[in-house]
Amino acid sequence: MEEVVKSSAVIRRKSKIYHANAMSPVSYYVLVTLLGLTSLLCVLPLLLVISVSFSAESNILRDGYRFIPEVFSVEAYRFLIDDLDKITTGYGISILVTVVGTFLSLLVTSLFAYPVSRPDFPYRNQFSFIVFFTMLFGGGLVPWYLLYTQAGLKNTLLALIIPHLVVPFNVIIMRIFFTNTIPHALIESAKIDGAGELRIYSKIILPLSLPVLATIGLFQMLAFWNDWYTSLIFINNPKLVSLQYLLYKVISDLNYINSGTATIQAANAVQETLPSETAKMAMAVIGIGPIIMVYPFLQNYLVKGLTVGSVKG
Repeated sequence: MEEVVKSSAVIRRKSKIYHANAMSPVSYYVLVTLLGLTSLLCVLPLLLVISVSFSAESNILRDGYRFIPEVFSVEAYRFLIDDLDKITTGYGISILVTVVGTFLSLLVTSLFAYPVSRPDFPYRNQFSFIVFFTMLFGGGLVPWYLLYTQAGLKNTLLALIIPHLVVPFNVIIMRIFFTNTIPHALIESAKIDGAGELRIYSKIILPLSLPVLATIGLFQMLAFWNDWYTSLIFINNPKLVSLQYLLYKVISDLNYINSGTATIQAANAVQETLPSETAKMAMAVIGIGPIIMVYPFLQNYLVKGLTVGSVKG
């Protein structure tokens, strides 16, 4: 009987705490409204880009951008389909670099962050300082180019992967996660049971680190997918050009034609039928498609990773 009374008292105390911390209906609806408006502001630019890409160029030049196309047209996509082989090749290169680069980046980052998060690892502070130092100072563009060129990485896929392989900020985030989330006693228990360092890393550390791995993985995917500058510096082979750099070249050509710096004859012959503005939006739709499809699968892990990093970091 006494146990029942005690348990009921505990339940009442928890209920009071819950009701004390519960949000009032007015605050709830205000919060939902603000979050809804914020989400709408994030979605509207994407909807506008899609709408403009299916609009007629003449309507865009005359009336400006509209959420509902006055005249539905796929001329911009037909313009891009003329270079379908290049776009397909660019898609393949970008997908390959993104998948391989993200996997290797997570592997190398976790292999570096896990040891420096261990309190029994010698020189952990020195290695952490090296990571922090590289966030403040870089070698510069010319030494970077000379190093990669002399190493024989020019016109190779490794030139697109290695520059983004290890990001110092990601190493710090992952180190904080390992330090604050994974108990050192768990590692010691695994050692007592006879597990080696590699087995602890693969069977205990990685499964418990899915939130931070998914968060950093998403950031790395965006970095690899949106990178066009590395292709500009190191890639001359058309078969190794990434999708983003290909779209960048198309936009540069369109801007060159529309700027009036081209010859008058060429400008007059092309500018009347060239889907300049709509083609830019169509290229944006093509470029962001894969990322939009991947993000929902990582959303839950992304929220968990950001929450842990913000609360315990």
